[in-house]
Amino acid sequence: MTPLLIAALGLLMVATAFLSGLFGMAGGMILIGVLLALMPLPTAMVLHAITQMASNGWRAFLWRAHIRWRPVFVYLIGCALALGLWSLTRYVPDKPIALLLLGVTPFMARLMPANLKPDPDSIWQGSFYGFICMGLMLMTGVSGPLMDTFFLGGKFDRREIVATKATCQVASHLTKLVYFGGIIDQAATLDPVLAAVAIAASMLGTTLARRILEAMSDAQFRTWAGRLITTVASYYILYGGWLLVTRSSAMAF
Repeated sequence: MTPLLIAALGLLMVATAFLSGLFGMAGGMILIGVLLALMPLPTAMVLHAITQMASNGWRAFLWRAHIRWRPVFVYLIGCALALGLWSLTRYVPDKPIALLLLGVTPFMARLMPANLKPDPDSIWQGSFYGFICMGLMLMTGVSGPLMDTFFLGGKFDRREIVATKATCQVASHLTKLVYFGGIIDQAATLDPVLAAVAIAASMLGTTLARRILEAMSDAQFRTWAGRLITTVASYYILYGGWLLVTRSSAMAF
């Protein structure tokens, strides 16, 4: 990559890390969409994993006093089961499918029956969402939209949501890095300079968001987080659908 493109990606990573640092969500979803447009899927997944591990790891450290550890451990059980299954299949979707899945995921939890309302304190729900979210992570690069809806369904305050979700995401993105960096047949490599820029930019954006999050109320946090998820998800549904249509039209000719 050219120095100019690396610098542009660095600025984008600062902005998306700031967004995730503020709402605990959405930044990674925006970033993976851009990376998928610029590079092959395995490479995009590896760079995104490194970026998100730095962003979420630093966020978890900054808010470590608010982490709810029981949901984290239960969530990781589901993640381990999903990694075992995907390691057997080694499935890698193409970009349009990945983008469509990326957009559909936030609406999945919202359409569930009222008696199955997301509950982060539930052991079976935590394992189930861990399994589904890790599967989505390995297919789309992010599980944030579905995980966001899961944690917003509980009784956590905004700090607990951000801290607990960030801790879960560190493990999820580490698993994604291992999968796309070594397990699949077309394993990716990454420029170390770009990786260093990604780590620094993610930590900077996360740090800048902390004071604003402190000033927000829980009601403001939930309202804007929900709107943000819906907007970004709808865009990816349209974008993924457009790629499928254009590809089908090209094949027809």
